[in-house]
Formats: sequence, structure tokens, C-alpha cells
Amino acid sequence: MLEITGVTKRFQEFALKDITFSLPGGYICGLMGRNGAGKTTLLRLVTGLYGADAGEIKIDGERAGEKSCLEKTGVVFNEPIFPQNMTPRQCGDVFGSRYKGYDAGLFAENCRRFGLPEDVRLGKLSKGEGLKLQFAFALSRHPRLLLLDEPTGNFDPDFRREFLRTVTEFVSDGEHSIVLATHILEDLEQIADYIVYLERGSAAFAGERTQLEDSYRLVQGESYKLRLLNKERVIGAEYGAHTARALVLHKPLYEYDGQVEVSVPSLADWMYFMEKEDGDIGEHAGRYKQ
Repeated sequence: MLEITGVTKRFQEFALKDITFSLPGGYICGLMGRNGAGKTTLLRLVTGLYGADAGEIKIDGERAGEKSCLEKTGVVFNEPIFPQNMTPRQCGDVFGSRYKGYDAGLFAENCRRFGLPEDVRLGKLSKGEGLKLQFAFALSRHPRLLLLDEPTGNFDPDFRREFLRTVTEFVSDGEHSIVLATHILEDLEQIADYIVYLERGSAAFAGERTQLEDSYRLVQGESYKLRLLNKERVIGAEYGAHTARALVLHKPLYEYDGQVEVSVPSLADWMYFMEKEDGDIGEHAGRYKQ
């Protein structure tokens, strides 16, 4: 569904560098990274809002930015994309007419299901309601690929659950896919099949979530035991007065000390240590190559 090969985009003070990954139909990709890592830039490249300086992006076999790709792609950005003096109903009427696949009845149904007033000007809606409107409109166009940029942080808990149910249903037929950028890693724990983690414009990890789970371990135990770990395998560690924990590169058949606790890291723990810049850090050997 989505193929990104060697994509680079340079700005004056930032560059997205040599990004490569693919996402099959029927799957959800979690796009992770701290603020400024390049998540929104990558999504804008996929939509065609930015042109890549190098590399290639294809959506369902066609080059990103072409009209056929725009028809297949629905987006939710974390800032307003519709005029704030319009109502949801007017947005559907005006902008829906620009897309062949737009379904006015589905848009109205989505607005009702998401609790959106159809005749209130957007400027009077909350940010969460504005994002619900983008989501309702994106779904009403029957896209093959959804690109979602940090929407869930502005949703109330009840609608977050509705949102997660909806996106899971969206990919359930194997013919649709989603790229979801979010800081709420509990959401990705529930729904993500693939993970792309951006760090300073580079992809520190891009692959199936099972690959991530196979490649790393969280080790916890007495501090002196963890200091005996091979430094070449330690991604990051933090030490207390008596106990410590560390994220390490895992290899099949590797035997850990029987007095330490070893587990598959949660996405939150994994990202915490990938971003850790203080404390005891290993040499990061193999960090960018799984």
C-alpha cells in the first residue's frame, strides 16, 4: 500500500534523511519520535504537500502527489485544514465535490456518530472537534490509506476508544492501511502492526512490531549485575541506589544472568531508552541495523 524508498528532504536547519520502509495493505503503522524528529514532514511528503529531494514514494503502486494518489489518501493533520468561518456541512459540500469518492451521506453519518454539530462555525469548535471533523471527512472519501498526525491527544477518553475501534475496522478487510503519528504509545500498543521510529530525521527503526519485540529486551535487577552487561549491546540504562534497568539488543540463545529480570519492553520503555541522553549509555552498536 505504501512504499518509501531512500526519501530525503532538506530544510535550512533540518533534514529527513534516507527513509525507507513499506506498509502492506491491512496494517497500521505507528510513527514515533520526539517533537521535531520529522514525523509531520514525512506525512507531508507522502501526501505530496512536500516534494522529496531524493528517493521515491508510492501509494498503491503510484507515485505520491499524483491526482490518483490524492483520491486514495485521507489525512488528519494536527492543525486546521478547513476555513474556520465555515460549518461542517459547508465543508462537506464545498470540499467533498473535489473528490470522486466523496460520500455525502457517509460524511453526515460520521458527523452524527462523532457528535459534531453540522451547522456551527468551525471557529467555535474545540480542537478535538476540529480533528473529528477532519477524520469524518477523510473517512467519507473511501480512501485506501489514512495518514493521521497526532489526533488522539485532543480526544476525550470515550472518543479515543471509538477512534481506535474505527481505525481497526478500517484495515480489517486487508485492503486499507493507516500511518498514525502519536505520542500516546498506549494506543500503538493496542493497534500498531508496524513501527517507524524517527530520531533526528533518520529512521532508527522501521519494521514489523514483532521484529522490534524480537530485537530488544528490558533488563532489570541489581545495579552491579547490570554493569556487567556487554556495553556493546546496551542501548541505554539508568541506575538507582541499588537497582537498575537497561534496554539491550537481544540475540537468540543469549543467556542472561539468572538473577536479573528480562522482559520484552513496552513501546513506552523502548522509546524512553532510545531517547535517553544522560546516565549510562552504551556504544549503541548495531542500533540502526536490526
